[in-house]
Amino acid sequence: MVIDRISAARGCLERVEADLLLVSNLSNIRYLTGFTGSEALLVLSLDDGWFLTDSRYTSQAGAEVTGAKVVEFSNRMETLVQVLQQPGATRVAFEAGHTSVAAYQELCSKTKGIEYVPADAEMAAIRTVKDAGELDILEEVAAIASQSLLETVARLKPGMTENEVAWALEVAMRERGAEGKSFDFIVASGERGALPHGRASEKRLAAGELVTIDYGAIYRGYCSDETVTVALGEPDSRQREVYETVLAAQRSAMEAVRPGMEFKDLDAVARDFIAAHGFGEFFGHGLGHGVGIDIHEHPTASPRSKHVIREGMVFTIEPGIYIPGWGGVRIEDTVVVEAGGCRCITRVPKELMILK
Repeated sequence: MVIDRISAARGCLERVEADLLLVSNLSNIRYLTGFTGSEALLVLSLDDGWFLTDSRYTSQAGAEVTGAKVVEFSNRMETLVQVLQQPGATRVAFEAGHTSVAAYQELCSKTKGIEYVPADAEMAAIRTVKDAGELDILEEVAAIASQSLLETVARLKPGMTENEVAWALEVAMRERGAEGKSFDFIVASGERGALPHGRASEKRLAAGELVTIDYGAIYRGYCSDETVTVALGEPDSRQREVYETVLAAQRSAMEAVRPGMEFKDLDAVARDFIAAHGFGEFFGHGLGHGVGIDIHEHPTASPRSKHVIREGMVFTIEPGIYIPGWGGVRIEDTVVVEAGGCRCITRVPKELMILK
């Protein structure tokens, strides 16, 4: 499978008419070669490959890397310049979004005669559809996270701080085999629920509040992403109304997923539903995003998205309503696209959990 991925990367050379491909994004390097370290560059031609790393990772690269020869460097830039000066190489595709201005300027100054062309979109595209092995891992990490969340919310009670909730959830994930958390958890209770990215704080949970928890685990290098909103005690009519609106919008979007559909149209399914129920001004972010080695990957589901849904894509569906001074609700699942629709791989039931 790694060799197939390398071949897909080489296809980027043809699409941008380049002689060499320089990969600096460690997530893409891991995807293409299997390398799990933190210092590496990958250079590919149509028929050869060079994996550059320092002495800390030479042995590890020898054991992990497939599809390129390992080259040890003591000076990263000097060795890269040498590798790029292959006979006849005058055009190099690179990841502009993962290259600093300083590094780009230095590279250009030391490789006169080479033209550099961005290949970010082409590189993102090769990871958009997941293979069977990736889907297996994504199901496993989603299960770890979901089970950990259910274990954690059973212990929620007034007086706990949001940080205590986040820590208990992270410990539960670790105990179930997670390598870590895929992002800083959002635990937003009461009025803080109006903050879509309200990281856990020292605020204490109070009876009668809604609590939004956005969380994810990392397992075998892949991420999970899921959001639940729970009620700490019996919810009032306004809380139920907002929750049921978000839940119905999310379910409508999940039911609408079809290969060939544009993501902007999927976003509109949930967005229009929320607007029709009087809450349109309180849903500002996109409907979802891809999930894989990175917590945010292509594709994106938003009103501006230009992506089309394809079988094998994995992405989130996460509508929300955020009302300043009142609070908010977000409900998120991660789905995989299949021939007739989508299948949910996150496992926490989304009917409102009322904790008493």
